[in-house]
Amino acid sequence: MAAKQRRHALIFAALGDATRLSLVAKLCARRPYSIAQLTQGSKLTRQAVTKHLRVLESAGIVHSVRTGRESRFEFDPQPMEGIKQYLDFVSEQWDQALSRLKSFVED
Repeated sequence: MAAKQRRHALIFAALGDATRLSLVAKLCARRPYSIAQLTQGSKLTRQAVTKHLRVLESAGIVHSVRTGRESRFEFDPQPMEGIKQYLDFVSEQWDQALSRLKSFVED
């Protein structure tokens, strides 16, 4: 369980940055993007985008595919399924705790 919690923490940390969330939103279009394409329309440098992509990649949220001299990045939805299951579990725990509190207060 500790390994799974570390993995979840790594994903949450990677998603805890507005720039990285924006990059993930772009990458969710389900097609590979180059760093140049990801910097278009933003004030970010290629180096900044590369740094953010490496954080997302180390968390397993994106992966890169080498095409000639260029790397293209794609979103990987699989790690997010684990996060969704975790959030569903936590939500259920909160629902149960609130239900117990409500019963206690009303009695």
